[in-house]
Amino acid sequence: MATPDFIHTIRASAGQQLLWLPGVSSVVFDDTGRILLGRRADTGRWAVLAGMPEPGEQPAACAVREVYEETAVRCVVERVVLVRALPAHTYPNGDICQFMDITLACRAVGGEAKVNDDESLEVGWFRPDELPELREHDRFRVERALADEPTWFESAG
Repeated sequence: MATPDFIHTIRASAGQQLLWLPGVSSVVFDDTGRILLGRRADTGRWAVLAGMPEPGEQPAACAVREVYEETAVRCVVERVVLVRALPAHTYPNGDICQFMDITLACRAVGGEAKVNDDESLEVGWFRPDELPELREHDRFRVERALADEPTWFESAG
């Protein structure tokens, strides 16, 4: 994900110390049940679409904006899938971030999937039983989105 301008501003005074940030992930389904994924330009790996809300932006609005910016697909948010604190991550430049991930299940309502920015190498629709290799946290997001269950939270304790 590209670094938003407001993070550059924070980093100018905070340096590389840990930043606790919101993140929104979108598991987007089409009418046939396929899932929209992007192959990230920074890692080369397939992943669920994700981004950071701008200050004051609601999670659902962030999901709709990020999905469109990255794939040219229009979507609507249908439900919250999970809320989870992810482990801290150190980027190659030394910046440290930890995200509170809100994963949303979305339904595509228009547009044709294509690479729509410089964050993805390719985008594509995949049947749930034919997903490319995904990192564990992305596979978990997809599994929770496929489950017809209440919002998942990490148990306390």
